[in-house]
Amino acid sequence: MTTFAIEGGCTCGAIRYRMTSPPLIVHCCHCRWCQRDGGASFALNAMIEADRVELLSGEPDVVVTPSLSGKGQKISRCPKCRIAVWSNYAGSGDRFRFVRVGTLDTPDALPPDVHIFTMSKQPWVVLSADVPAVEEFYDREKVWPAASLARWRAVTGSGRQ
Repeated sequence: MTTFAIEGGCTCGAIRYRMTSPPLIVHCCHCRWCQRDGGASFALNAMIEADRVELLSGEPDVVVTPSLSGKGQKISRCPKCRIAVWSNYAGSGDRFRFVRVGTLDTPDALPPDVHIFTMSKQPWVVLSADVPAVEEFYDREKVWPAASLARWRAVTGSGRQ
């Protein structure tokens, strides 16, 4: 098994973390909620098991915000500069983190695996034909690589979820 480690943190440096394995998947989300939350045209999130994100320094504040599902999301932010470093969505709970790829020291190392909620994509954003894109969400079994599905099942203890 190869060693994987990629680090990131907030703008002021108070929060530092390390991802100890590749993410399960990287979503480029074009929903209006992500656009509003990040103040940008989309959010780029690397989904990974929470225990594979090591906090190296600092302690993020957790802010609960509304979400499209109505179940909310927990956004972990630096208490000093308020940069969001990851989120936890109600659907996957605290078992998985959605690391904000832009907070990585090398964000170009994790390009999107799939574009989601493209029905609300900004019209001037041009998507590559090389990356799957769906109007809303997708069937995990059809999109995720087998290794990611195995990791998902190991954490959730289920076949399909």
